[in-house]
Amino acid sequence: MDISAPHTTTDPRSFKSFAEFYPFYLGEHSNRTCRRLHFVGSTLTLVCLAMLVATGKPQYLLYGLLCGYGFAWVGHFGFEKNKPASFKRPLYSFMGDWVMYKDIWTGKVPF
Repeated sequence: MDISAPHTTTDPRSFKSFAEFYPFYLGEHSNRTCRRLHFVGSTLTLVCLAMLVATGKPQYLLYGLLCGYGFAWVGHFGFEKNKPASFKRPLYSFMGDWVMYKDIWTGKVPF
């Protein structure tokens, strides 16, 4: 998968399908540190969701959101130097997070 160059001039709202959006999403994550922060945030989110199920304590939902978005936004603003696509395409961006997470695990996207 090509993640070499961000598509900074493309408006994320212009995509008609997730299949069209995902290459753009990967381009917005060309910085390895940004991808790693996304991966860590997503992993911690899954841990928080497991804790929610195990304990029934609703604060773990908040912790999961903070982990997922917090790590991602640090990656974008601090390393990628762009704005997260979730500001303009929240559903596709959420889907992209989890597809990229799977693609990192399976080796399709470099970690």
